[in-house]
Amino acid sequence: MNTDIQSILNKLGVKAINAAFSTGSVWGGELNSERLESFSPVDGKLIAATKVASASDYDHVIAKAQAAFTEWRTIPAPKRGDIVRQFGDALRENKDALGTLVSYEMGKSLQEGFGEVQEMIDICDFAVGLSRQLYGLTMHSERPNHRMYEQWHPLGIVGIISAFNFPVAVWAWNTALALVCGNVCIWKPSEKTPLTAIACQHIIATVFKANDVAEGVCNLILGDRTVGELMTNDSRVALISATGSTRMGKAVGAAVGARLGKSLLELGGNNAIIISEHADLDMSLIGAVFGAVGTAGQRCTSTRRLIIHENVYDAFTAKLVKAYGQLGIGDPLDQNNHVGPLIDQDAVAAYLDSIEKCKAEGGNFVVEGGVLSGDEYSSGCYVKPCIAEVKNEFAIVQHETFAPILYLIKYKTLEEAIALQNGVPQGLSSAIMTLNLREAEHFLSVKGSDCGIANVNIGTSGAEIGGAFGGEKETGGGRESGSDAWRAYMRRQTNTINYSNTLPLAQGIKFDL
Repeated sequence: MNTDIQSILNKLGVKAINAAFSTGSVWGGELNSERLESFSPVDGKLIAATKVASASDYDHVIAKAQAAFTEWRTIPAPKRGDIVRQFGDALRENKDALGTLVSYEMGKSLQEGFGEVQEMIDICDFAVGLSRQLYGLTMHSERPNHRMYEQWHPLGIVGIISAFNFPVAVWAWNTALALVCGNVCIWKPSEKTPLTAIACQHIIATVFKANDVAEGVCNLILGDRTVGELMTNDSRVALISATGSTRMGKAVGAAVGARLGKSLLELGGNNAIIISEHADLDMSLIGAVFGAVGTAGQRCTSTRRLIIHENVYDAFTAKLVKAYGQLGIGDPLDQNNHVGPLIDQDAVAAYLDSIEKCKAEGGNFVVEGGVLSGDEYSSGCYVKPCIAEVKNEFAIVQHETFAPILYLIKYKTLEEAIALQNGVPQGLSSAIMTLNLREAEHFLSVKGSDCGIANVNIGTSGAEIGGAFGGEKETGGGRESGSDAWRAYMRRQTNTINYSNTLPLAQGIKFDL
């Protein structure tokens, strides 16, 4: 094992943890549990192994969470916010170490690893302010001497199922808000990135212990889809927040819906940037290339399609080809590299399959793809970012491939470009590059983008935590992070108080005895 990584694991409290779950500072699991191994896509090496939770382990965690909720919900929200503030401070102290582990275990660039931890810090800051702003409304009653208002109460247990591509940030988005709202959390991370999850659990458990917070407020449970299915089918889990593929989200939504539970789904994206003839092409190039190759194309907000005006198509395509020729592909811990590996061999196979399907449908590759070989690429997970000229109706273009494959589509009119942008099943992120005010406003209007995120002169990737994050159509419709996304983690209660000497009924109904 890389000695630097070993020291980072030790610093983050991952050393010698061979457990299947944590209910805070307490770790446990059945002795005969199967092992869950984490291999780095950077060099193919086994980083460490932990255990897989059993059904009895899961029930133990649920019981701890239920007991903790009865106490945690009674702590005033600003005091809960102060504990989240301390968690944010602890993340600041561990930003370099945790960001490096994210990069090594998941494969994204070191700068992106640091950026992911910064997102965690930012959402903690947001949640601290939110803890004093969980506002309800006051309404006028139609009955004399009555007062009506609404208030918000915590749901209970919030189950969080996160994906490998953002192994820590998405958990923090959910956890920081859920905690200040008075909920308790159970986190099932991706089985591909368990070590970053263990590190996060260790950090937050240390903060909780310093504040005498009961065991079970923030829980971690490790395992495969079996554990996720236990959570989604469990009526004791009030809300399931799941991030992943559309296929996974449909299964989660159906299971949670069958028990009339609540779900918050952040699913696939098939994001496009429209490059107008009025665009600043040099600025557009930065947004397009980062959007397409950042995290090796493994973001739900990655740019999959460029819809380019016919008058600038050739010029912009030439800029793209030149930029792709300058990309550094290799060890993501080396900050001279722009692109790291895909997460594993299954992702590589999906990448190659998508290239073949694109060619079979008539796609013309202006930058060829392929798997890189050599000592530096010994994990077998490094691939070449590629670019293909396609038609939007190609089956493979309608599909989200989690890899650095960028599709180019030509357009004539803005209305045609918007129709192409909207003409896919997914609806997460979108952008237009233009210096024409009318085009920009049209793109943002009711006749424009049908996505949950619509940007002007920035790319599809890299959302700030201040805005609500999420999409429409097969992206799931959920919202996380900023704005009023906190309401998903609470239940609304309408209250009416009668302070008169009589009991008048609503709508003027008479009921005399």
